Amino acid sequence: MAKSVKEIDKKYVTNTYNRYDLEITEGMGVNCYDIDGKEYIDLSSGIGVNSLGFCDMGWVASVTQQVCKLNHTSNLFYSQPCALLAKALCERTGYEKVFFANSGAEANEGAIKTARKYSFDKYGKDRNKIITLINSFHGRTVTTLAATGQDVFHNYFYPFTEGFEYAIANDFDSVKKLVDKNVCAIMMELVQGEGGVIALDKDFVVNVAKLCEANDILLIIDEVQTGVGRTGKFLASEHFGIKPDITTLAKGLGGGLPIGAVLAREKCADTLGYSMHGTTFGGNPIVCAGANYVLARIDEDFLFSVEQKGEYFKEKLLQIDGIEDVSGLGLMLGLKLANKKSSDIVKEGIKKGVIMLTAKEKVRLLPPLVITYDEIDKAVAIIKSLIEN
Repeated sequence: MAKSVKEIDKKYVTNTYNRYDLEITEGMGVNCYDIDGKEYIDLSSGIGVNSLGFCDMGWVASVTQQVCKLNHTSNLFYSQPCALLAKALCERTGYEKVFFANSGAEANEGAIKTARKYSFDKYGKDRNKIITLINSFHGRTVTTLAATGQDVFHNYFYPFTEGFEYAIANDFDSVKKLVDKNVCAIMMELVQGEGGVIALDKDFVVNVAKLCEANDILLIIDEVQTGVGRTGKFLASEHFGIKPDITTLAKGLGGGLPIGAVLAREKCADTLGYSMHGTTFGGNPIVCAGANYVLARIDEDFLFSVEQKGEYFKEKLLQIDGIEDVSGLGLMLGLKLANKKSSDIVKEGIKKGVIMLTAKEKVRLLPPLVITYDEIDKAVAIIKSLIEN
């Protein structure tokens, strides 16, 4: 990496990231290149953001056309890309309405506000408690940190937003014990990404959904990482046969541009009214143009290919000595290692030309959804050399 870039970054950028010694300068598809021209297979897709890989030409054309036409207008006015994206998302998912934000944390904030306002309108201000799961992750704002069920995040920034309690994942009795007259919502990830790429049990999820329905408790599913085809379905909730009251999206929806979305079913679609929520950049025309292209690309054939490639990738990884298990769904995979540290494998992987992630003790893989079988084979060979040596 050029010393000047590192020095500038260290001097002027707030030191909240433990960066690897890698400066990525350009990319195309699954491959990217550093300042010296070295090639890397990217199995991280910017933590699940580059759903179509680097600089997909159709996506680039859609975004570029919008850049040359209209870069931004406030939400005091209508814009075509925003309206078309809302229509496409709602028709694709069966939801009634959508609110656009700029990130997953913001989308989850919007979901939390919707749930509390819904219960406020029907039951009064005391019905405001939200149950989340231990080992969950919902964002880094003060409120979404409070929603996150990991003690490591509950530090420094006191006082955190009140009204969150934490149940044990896959333990339905643990959830039921926390449900009382003051609970307005239950919020879950169907695959706990930052928590170790751990999929919830289907029976547990179905029972929680039934519990919510019976008690007029809103079910919020955080699909910031799992949504938009990552698991082989457009929404991971399709694997579980449920229809949450609220679903949040972000990451892969924009294909590389910042976006968040709060999808709401009919019962809470009109809960938030004029002046109750908003954001300057939500529904930005350029971002929505990119997202519209992503949605158009991710059709049923595309989703089937993601599911098939995920199974193939998992099968190949399980043949490597030193990998005890591979968790996750679709192209969201977590590698449990027998004798090596995930952080060491990720660091060594960069040296050998493959970019991966960690999720607690696991190596986490979130490759672009357009990865080919040949690219999977190439990546597996490198991973094998890292783990078996």
